[in-house]
Amino acid sequence: MQATMTALETNAGTIATVPRSLADLLAPLDEIAARSPSLVVSHDAHFEVGNRTYELPRYVFIGPKAGDEPIRIGIFAGIHGDEPEGVHALVRFLQTLDARPELAEGYCLFIYPICNPTGFEDGSRHSRSGKDLNREFWKNSAEPEVKLLEKELISQAFHGIISLHTDDTSHGFYGFVSGATLTQHLIEPALRAAERFLPRNSNGIIDGFDARAGVIHTGYEGVLSAPPATRPRPFEIILETPSDAEKHKKEAAFTQALQTILAEYRSLVAYAPNL
Repeated sequence: MQATMTALETNAGTIATVPRSLADLLAPLDEIAARSPSLVVSHDAHFEVGNRTYELPRYVFIGPKAGDEPIRIGIFAGIHGDEPEGVHALVRFLQTLDARPELAEGYCLFIYPICNPTGFEDGSRHSRSGKDLNREFWKNSAEPEVKLLEKELISQAFHGIISLHTDDTSHGFYGFVSGATLTQHLIEPALRAAERFLPRNSNGIIDGFDARAGVIHTGYEGVLSAPPATRPRPFEIILETPSDAEKHKKEAAFTQALQTILAEYRSLVAYAPNL
């Protein structure tokens, strides 16, 4: 687990704890959105915790046009608040796209960098209500974060869903796959791209599930996913980085895996009926 707070010494000589700053994290993205026509930010999804208002920020990156309709991909991070690697990786990913928008050609990317803002602020896996939000989806959950995210998952009708996570029991990078048949054609190139920075977890059992070459085809109930009745199913990939690795390598592995998925899906989508 990550440290939950940053310790500081006060003028009185006591030790205080300071929550992670959501505003500081999002500031680079808001700066890009303020000057770039490619990145649009929405801060409209709010919920109350105690006497404070929190938001689930959404950033939409519109790549150069290619074809009639853009491919809609949802990318999510930070649903476990003690897994900041994915959150920081999405900041880095959007900065990369801002510099190289051609990487997103033909795409409309919906980026949700902090899906559990109270957990991220506290450095806790759970939200401040004590819930593991990634076990609450499509179960009539009362958790406001889950309700807001479910609304997005329904209204945006994504062609693909990617979630970023950290595993403190794994020595290497790996992934969960489900959904569309072509998902299996996306995960292997993504794992190879990540291997430029981190080893792959090739164990036969990972996180309690049968795995092959770093790929798991089952998973937990209630994880963030497309609505159960969605047909056709989007591709769904969960990327997992080991927590015990250098920060810049974890972020680079995520970023390269994401870029690879976009490139591979773009080339595969025209041939999907034959897969």
